Amino acid sequence: MEASGPGTCGGGAETRGSEGRLAPESRVHFRVTRFIMEAGIKLGMRSIPIATACTIYHKFFCEINLDAYDPYLVAMSSLYLAGKVEEQHLRTRDIINVSNRYFHPGSDPLELDSRFWEIRDSIVQCELLVLRVLRFQVSFQHPHKYLLHYLVSLKNWLNRYSWQRTPVSVTAWALLQDSYHGGLCLRFRAQHIAVAVIHLALQAYGVEVPAEAEAEKPWWQVFSEDLTKPTIDNIVSDLIQIYTMDTEIP
Repeated sequence: MEASGPGTCGGGAETRGSEGRLAPESRVHFRVTRFIMEAGIKLGMRSIPIATACTIYHKFFCEINLDAYDPYLVAMSSLYLAGKVEEQHLRTRDIINVSNRYFHPGSDPLELDSRFWEIRDSIVQCELLVLRVLRFQVSFQHPHKYLLHYLVSLKNWLNRYSWQRTPVSVTAWALLQDSYHGGLCLRFRAQHIAVAVIHLALQAYGVEVPAEAEAEKPWWQVFSEDLTKPTIDNIVSDLIQIYTMDTEIP
Protein backbone atom coordinates (compact mmCIF):
# COMPACT_ATOMS: atom_id res chain seq x y z
CA MET A 1 0.00 0.00 0.00
CA GLU A 2 1.33 3.40 -0.94
CA ALA A 3 0.38 6.47 1.02
CA SER A 4 0.69 9.92 -0.53
CA GLY A 5 0.26 13.24 1.19
CA PRO A 6 -1.53 13.71 4.51
CA GLY A 7 -3.08 10.82 6.40
CA THR A 8 -6.59 11.56 5.11
CA CYS A 9 -5.43 11.70 1.49
CA GLY A 10 -7.26 9.44 -0.93
CA GLY A 11 -10.38 8.76 1.08
CA GLY A 12 -10.74 5.32 2.63
CA ALA A 13 -12.11 4.96 6.13
CA GLU A 14 -11.66 8.66 6.76
CA THR A 15 -14.49 9.62 4.39
CA ARG A 16 -17.09 8.98 7.08
CA GLY A 17 -17.52 10.74 10.38
CA SER A 18 -18.09 9.23 13.81
CA GLU A 19 -21.81 8.83 13.08
CA GLY A 20 -21.18 7.02 9.81
CA ARG A 21 -22.17 9.99 7.65
CA LEU A 22 -20.22 10.97 4.59
CA ALA A 23 -17.70 13.72 5.25
CA PRO A 24 -18.55 16.91 3.31
CA GLU A 25 -15.17 16.79 1.53
CA SER A 26 -15.90 13.30 0.22
CA ARG A 27 -19.22 14.43 -1.21
CA VAL A 28 -17.53 17.31 -3.02
CA HIS A 29 -14.72 15.18 -4.43
CA PHE A 30 -17.20 12.55 -5.63
CA ARG A 31 -19.28 15.15 -7.46
CA VAL A 32 -16.28 16.90 -8.98
CA THR A 33 -14.63 13.70 -10.23
CA ARG A 34 -17.98 12.71 -11.73
CA PHE A 35 -17.88 16.05 -13.54
CA ILE A 36 -14.32 15.33 -14.74
CA MET A 37 -15.38 11.96 -16.14
CA GLU A 38 -18.51 13.22 -17.88
CA ALA A 39 -16.77 16.30 -19.27
CA GLY A 40 -13.83 14.16 -20.40
CA ILE A 41 -16.15 11.86 -22.33
CA LYS A 42 -17.88 14.81 -24.00
CA LEU A 43 -14.48 16.21 -24.92
CA GLY A 44 -13.61 12.89 -26.59
CA MET A 45 -10.83 12.05 -24.14
CA ARG A 46 -9.53 8.51 -23.87
CA SER A 47 -9.67 6.59 -20.60
CA ILE A 48 -6.02 7.21 -19.63
CA PRO A 49 -6.19 11.04 -19.94
CA ILE A 50 -9.43 11.05 -17.92
CA ALA A 51 -7.75 8.89 -15.26
CA THR A 52 -4.80 11.28 -15.22
CA ALA A 53 -7.12 14.27 -14.79
CA CYS A 54 -8.83 12.60 -11.81
CA THR A 55 -5.47 11.71 -10.28
CA ILE A 56 -4.18 15.26 -10.68
CA TYR A 57 -7.33 16.56 -9.00
CA HIS A 58 -7.11 14.12 -6.08
CA LYS A 59 -3.40 14.73 -5.60
CA PHE A 60 -3.85 18.50 -5.61
CA PHE A 61 -6.40 18.33 -2.79
CA CYS A 62 -4.11 16.02 -0.84
CA GLU A 63 -1.81 19.01 -0.59
CA ILE A 64 -4.33 21.88 -0.42
CA ASN A 65 -7.41 22.43 1.75
CA LEU A 66 -10.66 22.08 -0.16
CA ASP A 67 -11.93 25.52 0.80
CA ALA A 68 -8.80 27.25 -0.56
CA TYR A 69 -9.77 27.00 -4.26
CA ASP A 70 -12.84 26.33 -6.38
CA PRO A 71 -12.75 22.54 -6.94
CA TYR A 72 -14.49 22.81 -10.31
CA LEU A 73 -11.87 25.28 -11.53
CA VAL A 74 -9.18 22.85 -10.39
CA ALA A 75 -11.07 20.11 -12.24
CA MET A 76 -11.13 22.09 -15.49
CA SER A 77 -7.42 22.82 -15.16
CA SER A 78 -6.80 19.13 -14.42
CA LEU A 79 -8.54 18.19 -17.67
CA TYR A 80 -6.49 20.76 -19.58
CA LEU A 81 -3.22 19.61 -17.99
CA ALA A 82 -4.02 15.90 -18.41
CA GLY A 83 -4.55 16.48 -22.12
CA LYS A 84 -1.01 17.83 -22.36
CA VAL A 85 0.52 15.09 -20.19
CA GLU A 86 -1.15 12.29 -22.18
CA GLU A 87 -0.68 14.01 -25.55
CA GLN A 88 -4.37 14.49 -26.23
CA HIS A 89 -4.38 18.26 -26.28
CA LEU A 90 -7.62 20.09 -25.58
CA ARG A 91 -8.65 23.63 -26.43
CA THR A 92 -9.55 25.74 -23.42
CA ARG A 93 -12.56 26.97 -25.37
CA ASP A 94 -13.91 23.40 -25.65
CA ILE A 95 -13.35 22.76 -21.93
CA ILE A 96 -15.17 26.00 -21.06
CA ASN A 97 -18.14 25.27 -23.34
CA VAL A 98 -18.51 21.65 -22.19
CA SER A 99 -18.30 22.77 -18.56
CA ASN A 100 -20.81 25.57 -19.12
CA ARG A 101 -23.25 23.13 -20.71
CA TYR A 102 -22.71 20.69 -17.83
CA PHE A 103 -23.72 23.32 -15.27
CA HIS A 104 -26.34 24.96 -17.51
CA PRO A 105 -27.90 22.22 -19.68
CA GLY A 106 -29.25 23.46 -22.99
CA SER A 107 -27.27 26.69 -22.89
CA ASP A 108 -25.54 28.11 -25.96
CA PRO A 109 -21.75 28.24 -26.23
CA LEU A 110 -20.28 31.25 -24.46
CA GLU A 111 -19.55 34.32 -26.51
CA LEU A 112 -15.92 35.40 -26.74
CA ASP A 113 -16.55 38.23 -24.32
CA SER A 114 -14.86 39.40 -21.13
CA ARG A 115 -16.43 36.60 -19.06
CA PHE A 116 -15.08 33.95 -21.41
CA TRP A 117 -11.55 35.38 -21.26
CA GLU A 118 -11.71 35.63 -17.48
CA ILE A 119 -12.59 31.92 -17.24
CA ARG A 120 -9.87 31.02 -19.72
CA ASP A 121 -7.26 33.01 -17.80
CA SER A 122 -8.40 31.39 -14.56
CA ILE A 123 -7.94 27.89 -16.04
CA VAL A 124 -4.44 28.71 -17.29
CA GLN A 125 -3.39 30.35 -14.00
CA CYS A 126 -4.83 27.44 -12.03
CA GLU A 127 -2.91 25.00 -14.23
CA LEU A 128 0.33 26.74 -13.21
CA LEU A 129 -0.72 26.58 -9.56
CA VAL A 130 -1.46 22.85 -9.83
CA LEU A 131 1.94 22.23 -11.42
CA ARG A 132 3.72 24.11 -8.63
CA VAL A 133 1.75 22.38 -5.86
CA LEU A 134 2.44 18.96 -7.37
CA ARG A 135 6.07 19.95 -8.01
CA PHE A 136 5.56 19.18 -11.72
CA GLN A 137 5.07 15.47 -10.93
CA VAL A 138 2.00 14.87 -13.08
CA SER A 139 2.90 11.64 -14.86
CA PHE A 140 1.30 8.57 -13.29
CA GLN A 141 1.34 4.80 -13.66
CA HIS A 142 -2.26 3.70 -14.11
CA PRO A 143 -3.67 0.19 -13.64
CA HIS A 144 -5.08 0.01 -17.17
CA LYS A 145 -2.15 -1.76 -18.87
CA TYR A 146 -1.90 -4.25 -16.01
CA LEU A 147 -5.62 -4.94 -16.08
CA LEU A 148 -5.49 -5.64 -19.83
CA HIS A 149 -2.58 -8.08 -19.38
CA TYR A 150 -4.15 -9.82 -16.38
CA LEU A 151 -7.53 -10.25 -18.11
CA VAL A 152 -5.88 -11.85 -21.16
CA SER A 153 -4.07 -14.31 -18.88
CA LEU A 154 -7.23 -15.01 -16.87
CA LYS A 155 -9.21 -15.68 -20.04
CA ASN A 156 -6.71 -18.40 -20.95
CA TRP A 157 -7.05 -19.97 -17.48
CA LEU A 158 -10.83 -20.09 -17.38
CA ASN A 159 -12.89 -22.38 -19.54
CA ARG A 160 -14.54 -20.71 -22.51
CA TYR A 161 -18.08 -21.18 -21.17
CA SER A 162 -17.36 -19.46 -17.83
CA TRP A 163 -15.72 -16.54 -19.62
CA GLN A 164 -18.44 -16.06 -22.22
CA ARG A 165 -21.44 -16.34 -19.92
CA THR A 166 -20.24 -13.76 -17.38
CA PRO A 167 -19.13 -10.18 -18.15
CA VAL A 168 -16.08 -10.37 -15.87
CA SER A 169 -13.94 -8.29 -18.20
CA VAL A 170 -16.52 -5.54 -18.75
CA THR A 171 -17.23 -5.38 -15.02
CA ALA A 172 -13.54 -5.15 -14.11
CA TRP A 173 -13.06 -2.23 -16.51
CA ALA A 174 -16.14 -0.47 -15.08
CA LEU A 175 -14.87 -0.97 -11.53
CA LEU A 176 -11.51 0.49 -12.48
CA GLN A 177 -13.11 3.54 -14.05
CA ASP A 178 -15.34 4.11 -11.03
CA SER A 179 -12.41 3.78 -8.65
CA TYR A 180 -11.26 7.23 -9.73
CA HIS A 181 -14.21 8.78 -7.90
CA GLY A 182 -12.08 8.17 -4.82
CA GLY A 183 -8.38 8.34 -4.08
CA LEU A 184 -7.47 4.68 -4.60
CA CYS A 185 -5.11 5.76 -7.37
CA LEU A 186 -2.98 7.52 -4.73
CA ARG A 187 -3.25 4.98 -1.92
CA PHE A 188 -2.52 1.73 -3.74
CA ARG A 189 -0.14 0.45 -6.41
CA ALA A 190 -1.48 0.22 -9.95
CA GLN A 191 -0.89 -3.56 -10.15
CA HIS A 192 -2.76 -4.12 -6.89
CA ILE A 193 -5.79 -2.12 -8.04
CA ALA A 194 -5.88 -4.09 -11.31
CA VAL A 195 -5.92 -7.40 -9.44
CA ALA A 196 -8.48 -6.20 -6.89
CA VAL A 197 -11.05 -5.16 -9.52
CA ILE A 198 -10.71 -8.58 -11.16
CA HIS A 199 -11.09 -10.25 -7.77
CA LEU A 200 -14.29 -8.30 -7.09
CA ALA A 201 -15.66 -8.99 -10.59
CA LEU A 202 -15.04 -12.73 -10.15
CA GLN A 203 -16.75 -12.67 -6.76
CA ALA A 204 -19.71 -10.75 -8.13
CA TYR A 205 -20.45 -13.49 -10.70
CA GLY A 206 -19.36 -16.45 -8.60
CA VAL A 207 -16.59 -17.42 -11.00
CA GLU A 208 -13.76 -19.53 -9.59
CA VAL A 209 -10.27 -19.80 -11.06
CA PRO A 210 -9.59 -23.46 -11.99
CA ALA A 211 -7.28 -25.49 -9.70
CA GLU A 212 -7.17 -22.64 -7.18
CA ALA A 213 -7.38 -25.06 -4.22
CA GLU A 214 -4.46 -27.18 -5.48
CA ALA A 215 -2.22 -24.27 -6.46
CA GLU A 216 0.90 -23.39 -4.46
CA LYS A 217 -0.22 -19.77 -4.22
CA PRO A 218 -3.43 -17.86 -5.03
CA TRP A 219 -4.01 -16.71 -8.61
CA TRP A 220 -3.69 -13.05 -7.71
CA GLN A 221 -0.20 -13.55 -6.31
CA VAL A 222 0.89 -14.93 -9.67
CA PHE A 223 0.17 -11.48 -11.10
CA SER A 224 1.69 -9.52 -8.22
CA GLU A 225 4.00 -11.33 -5.81
CA ASP A 226 3.98 -8.61 -3.15
CA LEU A 227 0.18 -8.38 -3.03
CA THR A 228 -1.57 -9.59 0.13
CA LYS A 229 -5.18 -10.53 0.83
CA PRO A 230 -5.63 -7.64 3.33
CA THR A 231 -4.59 -5.17 0.61
CA ILE A 232 -7.15 -6.66 -1.79
CA ASP A 233 -9.78 -6.42 0.94
CA ASN A 234 -8.90 -2.77 1.60
CA ILE A 235 -9.21 -1.88 -2.10
CA VAL A 236 -12.50 -3.75 -2.41
CA SER A 237 -13.81 -2.03 0.73
CA ASP A 238 -12.94 1.38 -0.73
CA LEU A 239 -14.66 0.46 -4.00
CA ILE A 240 -17.81 -0.62 -2.19
CA GLN A 241 -17.72 2.65 -0.27
CA ILE A 242 -17.63 4.56 -3.57
CA TYR A 243 -20.76 2.76 -4.77
CA THR A 244 -22.42 3.39 -1.41
CA MET A 245 -21.59 7.06 -1.86
CA ASP A 246 -23.15 6.97 -5.33
CA THR A 247 -26.49 5.93 -3.83
CA GLU A 248 -26.35 8.67 -1.19
CA ILE A 249 -25.34 11.60 -3.40
CA PRO A 250 -27.90 12.94 -5.93
